[in-house]
Amino acid sequence: QRRLVESGGGLVQAGESLTLSCRSSGIILSVFNGATTSWYRQAPGKEREMVASITRDGNKNYLESVKGRFTVSRDNRKRTVTLQMNSLKPEDTAVYYCNVRGATDYWGSGTQVTVSG
Repeated sequence: QRRLVESGGGLVQAGESLTLSCRSSGIILSVFNGATTSWYRQAPGKEREMVASITRDGNKNYLESVKGRFTVSRDNRKRTVTLQMNSLKPEDTAVYYCNVRGATDYWGSGTQVTVSG
């Protein structure tokens, strides 16, 4: 069974940091290595939005509002994706989802991040 599992969410105060991790299982190494891996988030009443992505070549793309605060990385050997989130703001509160996109789109079930002001 191919799946993604996120971890690392929680409740923090504004200005603090969190590190989200995404572990993949059942996705063969060549598929993971060739895919673009991303973090999305969805806040209550809002559409899901892309927060950060990193291609197989290491090219990164960020949502404008998180630039300079969030850093995405991946470990192809371990098939993991990480999102380091610093200087968190209340508006970062959302469920965060891991995505691996190749020929097939894989999604995790999400991890809740709550930032209190």
